Amino acid sequence: MARLQSCPPLAIQSGHDGWLYDDTGRRYFDSVSSWWVNILGHTNKRITDAIVEQANRLSHVMLGGCTHEPAVELSERLAARTSNNLGHVFFASDGSSAVEIALKQCFHSKAAQGEGSRNRFACLKNSYHGETIGALSVTDVPLFQNSYRALLNDTYIVEAPDSRKENEDVALEALRTLLESHGNEIAALTIEPRVQCGGGMTMHSPEYLRRVRQITRDHGVYLIADEIAVGCGRTGTFFAWEQVSKTDWPDIILLSKGITGGNLPLSIVLSSDEIFDSFLSDDFTKGFLHSHSYTGNPIACAAANVVLDHFDEGLTSDIAEQAKHLANAFSRFHDDPRVLNMRQCGMILAFEIKNPSDHFAERFHMRGREHEILTRPIGNTVYLIPPYVLSEELAEFLADAIAFCIDDVSD
Repeated sequence: MARLQSCPPLAIQSGHDGWLYDDTGRRYFDSVSSWWVNILGHTNKRITDAIVEQANRLSHVMLGGCTHEPAVELSERLAARTSNNLGHVFFASDGSSAVEIALKQCFHSKAAQGEGSRNRFACLKNSYHGETIGALSVTDVPLFQNSYRALLNDTYIVEAPDSRKENEDVALEALRTLLESHGNEIAALTIEPRVQCGGGMTMHSPEYLRRVRQITRDHGVYLIADEIAVGCGRTGTFFAWEQVSKTDWPDIILLSKGITGGNLPLSIVLSSDEIFDSFLSDDFTKGFLHSHSYTGNPIACAAANVVLDHFDEGLTSDIAEQAKHLANAFSRFHDDPRVLNMRQCGMILAFEIKNPSDHFAERFHMRGREHEILTRPIGNTVYLIPPYVLSEELAEFLADAIAFCIDDVSD
């Protein structure tokens, strides 16, 4: 907190498309989409209109004994995008809450099937899945965990695939070995498909995930695909898992961040028939007893339905074109000796800076402000996850701004 003295927060007054404006009128391009949530630009008119219209009709009602059209429509549309393989929807308010729900569903479902000994979970090295107690337990980032270590559940941590290391076979063998030894203790493996964002934007192939799906199934371990950051088109498809298979889905997919276009808090847990059926009973005590006050808020669901409208209208093609703009603009860095491991998956682009100076991330961020870009490196990893508003000109602007930042902070 003391470092706020040297890195004071920006007083943002307004936003439009990819730009944010502070109280002096200075602008900043939001290259990280305000922690990866804003996918359609700030103050998107169609979303704003839907929010206002819904607020004037029904602002909220509990989803306990009640329902409403925006939640039903959103549920049906998301389930249809999995060909109803994940046809059951549970709403919450944020990504960590969705992870908590998924962990509880997986453990409870296994217990209901007579496998109560499966009371542990597994995750990948350097993974990040949130900061509530359960979510933090399936995270492997000491910075966030160390102060709360005594509160966390004991989780199996398994080798993570990393395109920089070309170690996917090693990671798969480590997972296979873990499940052969301890699979009967594990309810679920939690994984971010294609990109481990909070762990430094580490990337892996669809083939790795195909094999993970088979290994977990062989050992009766549920697979939770955490698409809170990588869903909603970030990797090039609405669900990152679409690049793995459109028929062989994980047991659970989680969405949040971009699902409302970065306008309102909402998270979604999509679950399989097997998990749903394990709670289907006339005995109330055997149900999944979990709720949040603002579960399935109608205004948030209305915003999310507009996001799905954009995808139905061909947004994925636009994302592919914009990803090309990003790749072309940043190709200049491939021969820069200060830049390492340039990589890209859809609209996520990342690289490392060689020999970073002290307080590199903070210094880079502050230099970015001077060059009209809002950026937030993870350690020495510089990344861009911009809204889907990129033209060739904007992509070149971002590359220019990043180049100035690299020049400014390089020793």
